[in-house]
Amino acid sequence: MTARSPVLATLLASLLAVSACHKAEAPPPGADTPRAVPFATVVRQPLGTGIDVSGRLVAREEAAVSSQLSGYLVARVLVDQDALVRAGQPLAYLDETLLRSDIMQNRAALAQSRVAADKANQEAARVSALDHTGVLSDEAIAQRRLAARTAQAQVDQAQAQLSAQLVRQGLMVVRAPVSGRILTRSVRPGDVASPSTVMFTLARDDRSELDAEIPEELLGAVHQGDHARVRLASGRWVDGTVRLVAAQVDAQTRLGRARILLPVDREIRPGGYARAELAGPPVPVLAVPEAAVSYDGNGASVTVIGAGDTVRRMAVKTGRRGGGMIELTQGPPAGARVLTGSQDFVLDGEKVQPVAAKAQGGR
Repeated sequence: MTARSPVLATLLASLLAVSACHKAEAPPPGADTPRAVPFATVVRQPLGTGIDVSGRLVAREEAAVSSQLSGYLVARVLVDQDALVRAGQPLAYLDETLLRSDIMQNRAALAQSRVAADKANQEAARVSALDHTGVLSDEAIAQRRLAARTAQAQVDQAQAQLSAQLVRQGLMVVRAPVSGRILTRSVRPGDVASPSTVMFTLARDDRSELDAEIPEELLGAVHQGDHARVRLASGRWVDGTVRLVAAQVDAQTRLGRARILLPVDREIRPGGYARAELAGPPVPVLAVPEAAVSYDGNGASVTVIGAGDTVRRMAVKTGRRGGGMIELTQGPPAGARVLTGSQDFVLDGEKVQPVAAKAQGGR
């Protein structure tokens, strides 16, 4: 018995190994049970006609500031970009050295004209009662009266010239035409002023707008007074209102425009870029929960549960979103069942066990 023990031990080990292999190859319990998957049905329900647009931030109304005078040097500049100014506030001073000299000359010329006018009036007054008396000829009397009127006209002319110079003196101060924020400054001390040269530009009342581009087919859904949510470059959202919808569409790009008025905010800077969401009236559409739509390199798709509870993937095209639902502009019909989970774990033709989702349309 002692000699046979190794042989018996070897045979026993072989039997145990074969038994273990058979147990490993045995199918697990429930292997033929279909996978339980959540589903929802394609429904027709109202969704808001949300429109995503984008465009440039611009000033609500831009004011250009330049001097009404020409040929005078800029002496001082008082404000710079981003400064808040009031209507009438001085922005720059022109050098009035030469103008002061001209004003003094005009004052002297006015004084001389008044002296000459006084003398001419006195000469005319002396002959006021000598008409037809023969003391002086009628022609001499008429000449003195004409000289008095001429002298008074010269006084008026000198006064007008002085007044014009005083007006120029007032214009030596370049003032803000409206209240607002300085957007640009293009003037330096030493520059020569000219009416054709813009010194500053202002955003009136510091109000800005989004100049949004809207596709032609969506332009009819946008109306004056519509609410908009505008996303700034920082990611922050601000509320706006559609102030104006353009009356025409660009013939080349087929895009229309809308102006969205924004609140006063230091973060809103004209020239920047922003996006907006415009909310329109709800429209009945075919929709499914957002969780039912998958995306890959081929685009969007849903997994449809067909006859016999077998599944197949179907390409779809999506539209507007809202309330956790997404519109299907192309895809399965109303009433079709679509998976709202486990899409990546089933294969086309596989049989599943559908389990109705608890809340259709929730996020």
